[in-house]
Amino acid sequence: MFLIFIFNKLQNDMSKSFINKILSEEQLQKIADKISEMEKQTSGEIRVSVKEGKPLFKTNTPIFDLAKDEFFKLKMNETRDKTGILLFMLLKEHQFQILADQGINDKVAQTVWDGIRDDMAKYFKEGNFFEGLIFGIDEVGGILAKFFPVKPDDTNELSNKVEY
Repeated sequence: MFLIFIFNKLQNDMSKSFINKILSEEQLQKIADKISEMEKQTSGEIRVSVKEGKPLFKTNTPIFDLAKDEFFKLKMNETRDKTGILLFMLLKEHQFQILADQGINDKVAQTVWDGIRDDMAKYFKEGNFFEGLIFGIDEVGGILAKFFPVKPDDTNELSNKVEY
């Protein structure tokens, strides 16, 4: 058990240093600030999770399933109105998924998120990860504001910090 803990910590530390080569601490903070800005217009909750790659024991797992695992790990399914949305990225695999909770899926088709994902991929292909994430948060936030405007009693239910 102790060896598994050390292995996981080592793997996590290596992933963080890899991600910091792609996104600086300043950029990670700007992403969190952008999420905060967009959430002032919506009752939806936006999260970004950037991973170096697939976990060792899940190399054959499809990105959708990994995004779903992350969605539940981050407790995005526990928002009051089921309005959490995750932008999930696997850097080494060059894969990206946008996953929304049921409240959002009832009003917005997955094809909308797939279109945003494809537009973000254009940034990523050029190595512009920060710009792509900012673009995606802006687009997602705009759609959420349209369908899920901020409520008078709205609170920030989830962290805006980038998970990595």
